[in-house]
Amino acid sequence: MFIPKKDDERNQIEQPESDTYVVYGWQQSYFTQKLLAALTFYGARHTFARKSKSNERELRLRSGTHQIPVLHTPENWMVADTTPILMMLDHRFPGRFLFPTGPLGVLVHVLEEYFDEWIARTTVHWRWSYPENHALLSTDAADGDVEEAARIAAWGVRVCRATGVSSELQKREAEAEYHRILASAERQLGETRYLLGDRPTAVDCIVLAGLRAHFNYDPAPRRVIHEAYPRTIAWCERQADAWDGRGDLAPFPASTPFAQSILAEMAGTYRLFALGNRSALADRQKAFVIPIYGEDVSYLARPYIERSRRMIVSRIQTHLSGDEPVAVRAWLTGVGLDAVFAE
Repeated sequence: MFIPKKDDERNQIEQPESDTYVVYGWQQSYFTQKLLAALTFYGARHTFARKSKSNERELRLRSGTHQIPVLHTPENWMVADTTPILMMLDHRFPGRFLFPTGPLGVLVHVLEEYFDEWIARTTVHWRWSYPENHALLSTDAADGDVEEAARIAAWGVRVCRATGVSSELQKREAEAEYHRILASAERQLGETRYLLGDRPTAVDCIVLAGLRAHFNYDPAPRRVIHEAYPRTIAWCERQADAWDGRGDLAPFPASTPFAQSILAEMAGTYRLFALGNRSALADRQKAFVIPIYGEDVSYLARPYIERSRRMIVSRIQTHLSGDEPVAVRAWLTGVGLDAVFAE
């Protein structure tokens, strides 16, 4: 099992050293682990600090959000939202970029979106639908406060409903979808060092985050995946941190078999989800219903999902040149995602 190091859980916010980044969050948070993985790949000097009652107000005021993680930069900024943070850090560590330039960068961004906005529901389900996880996770999240732990566990169950994983069919199929992802990763890591080639990308960061914060940590999922995917678990626990800064990515548009498998999953699930959310927001609806795994499912309409989708549209509009936009549009059409990332 991946067990994070016992980092400093400081009770107040201090100015970082001139070359150090501080990640405020929770070790068993999906996006906290995504950012920690990224900073390791960048080779950036960084530490972890637990978000707590003593620092949460300042974190919220300075970052503009109550969500985690928050990155405290060497110049004393506090910023949130991992995808824009990684884009910022790509400019600071250009030799270790996690979003490539050109069409390949669009491909990476599209795959990352699936894990950020769709597979996040699977992390929520596999954590909060199984009571055996509750004692371990909610008590830790609440810093030992029993009443707060009970509140967090109840919140987790509500989130499962809001993200469409409350019926037995949705629970079963969400787990099956993640098993397909792990099986594909297991095969890919037998061929390349990382999921899209021999260097990491933002996709590796978010897949590692799911394993480290959730699936290889929480008792219920760990019990069923730990022995089944040994190469992937070893990559999670040891190998991924040892990147030497070298290696190439598989080229656009073919990329790797892992990438192709994820794009196929996206066409069947994420596509309907993103389009349904976009339409609901345009119609000022609070929820929408779409068919997922052969069952009509209700989801809350969420503005951030649309903002995140628009980031990819913006990348296509502003980060490509020459014939690249035409090539990217043809690729999106071929993988069944052209409507999702239309303007």
